[in-house]
Amino acid sequence: MNFSTILEKNEVKTLAIGCFDGLHLGHLELVKKLDKNGALLVINKFKGEILSDDKQRQELSQKAIFTLEFEEIRHLRAGEFLNFLKQEFVNLKHIVVGYDFVFGHNKEALAFDIERLSGIKTSIVPEFKLDGLSVHTSLIKNFLARGEVRKAERFLGRKYSIKAKLVKGQGLGKKELFATLNLRNINYFLPKNGVYASRIKVRQKCFKSVSFLGVRSTDLAFSIETHIVEEFQKEVRVGEEVKLFFVEFLRENEKFSDLKALKEKIKQDIEQAKEILSDER
Repeated sequence: MNFSTILEKNEVKTLAIGCFDGLHLGHLELVKKLDKNGALLVINKFKGEILSDDKQRQELSQKAIFTLEFEEIRHLRAGEFLNFLKQEFVNLKHIVVGYDFVFGHNKEALAFDIERLSGIKTSIVPEFKLDGLSVHTSLIKNFLARGEVRKAERFLGRKYSIKAKLVKGQGLGKKELFATLNLRNINYFLPKNGVYASRIKVRQKCFKSVSFLGVRSTDLAFSIETHIVEEFQKEVRVGEEVKLFFVEFLRENEKFSDLKALKEKIKQDIEQAKEILSDER
C-alpha cells in the first residue's frame, strides 16, 4: 500500500473508499463525510490514462491519500477484504462509500454489506446528479473525448488539466509561425484532437495560451503544442513539468496548403482565445 500523506495509518478513523479518478463532484460528496482524521483509500483499478494523480487528489480533497492496487486484493472475499482494512487501519471507526460500491471476489458484496460484515459504521452516499445526469468518471471522459471541456469542467467542479513535460520541438514554429512550448503527456486522458483556448502553468504561474493537439501536417507526428498569448519571458528547460488547462474547444484540426495559410488561421485562433480567456478568472 502506497500513501501520500502526513497522516499515519494508525491515525485514520474515517476512510472513504473508491477509485476516485478525476475526483469529480460525486467523489467530493464522499469527502464531505470525512472528519479531520479522514483519508481516501484509492483502489487503483484502471491501468489506462488517468484524469488525476495522487498529488492532485490530495490537493483537491485536502485529505490523506492511500493507494491500493486492485490486483493485490481482487482475490479476497468480502470478509477477507474488510479484515484486511481492520489490520491496516487499526483505529478505523467509520467507512464512507458510494451507493454503487461493490467489493469482494467477483463483486460478491454491496455497500450495505460493509457494516453487517465488519461492524464498522458505514455511510453510503447516494447517487449524485447534475443536469439530470449521474456524475461518473466515464461520463466526464466521454465529454472530453468529444471536446466538450466546458461540460467536463462542470461535472469535475474545475477545469480539466493534464501534467506534461517539455520536449524539444521542430523549431518550425519559432522560425516560420509562432513560438510554442512542445509537451509530452504524462499518462493523462487527452481530450479530442483540435485547437483549444487554454492556460499553461509554468513554475506556479499560469499564462493564457492556445493549444494544439493532434497529428502535425509537417511530419505526421502526434504533438501537443502551446503558444502563450501574453508576455512570457521565462527560460524553460526540456524535461520541465508543466500543467495544461483546457478552457474551450475552438476548432477541428485542418490541413493547409502552405505555411502562410496556416499562419493566418493561427492568428485567428490566438484572437479568439484571447477573447475567451479575457472573460475567465
